[in-house]
Amino acid sequence: MLKVNEIFFSIQGESSYAGLSCVFVRLTYCNLRCSYCDTEYAFYEGEDKSIDEIISEVKKYGCKLIEVTGGEPLVQNESLELMKKLCDEGFEVMLETSGSLPIKDVDKRVKIIMDLKCPSSKMEKKNLYENINFLKPNDEVKFVIGDREDYNWSKEIIKKYKLNDKFEILFSVVFDKLEPVTLVNWILNDKLNVRYQLQMHKYIWKPETKGV
Repeated sequence: MLKVNEIFFSIQGESSYAGLSCVFVRLTYCNLRCSYCDTEYAFYEGEDKSIDEIISEVKKYGCKLIEVTGGEPLVQNESLELMKKLCDEGFEVMLETSGSLPIKDVDKRVKIIMDLKCPSSKMEKKNLYENINFLKPNDEVKFVIGDREDYNWSKEIIKKYKLNDKFEILFSVVFDKLEPVTLVNWILNDKLNVRYQLQMHKYIWKPETKGV
């Protein structure tokens, strides 16, 4: 059984898949407490569901793109079996993870979107850098940037781990803390080889809206 916070059908708001229709399976619990968290309601709230129940509900939407998110999905070990079975059923599966828990056992068919937590998150010390060794070429690494310190730190991490040579790098702002134009100008001035992204869903709906 897995504790599920919500399952919903929406537009993928981030990553290189932004703009595509997607079914989201948001699992309950998180081992982090980021300063800018926008899904605190997923820390504890949820309903116990079997993997078969989850897959049955996902199938109702008639969409092949699935994202398993949270909270932090990998807190619940059964999330690994859920993703495997979704892949077996022919779904294209994405995992949104904080990068603080091991990803080595995630099914290789799953596309991983992994955060590296910047200093302003207050969770930087939780980054599990050995996870980088288990990312695949089509996986993506995300930095959520709240200020210039975060930006400079991100550049150093990219250089230290040679991330540009291996994965697509995503940069986004902490919503309502750093202006998008400011981050874009930093990226352009440095000719940084990253993909800038907005949290598209927060511009389509009100930022606090659930289930989107």
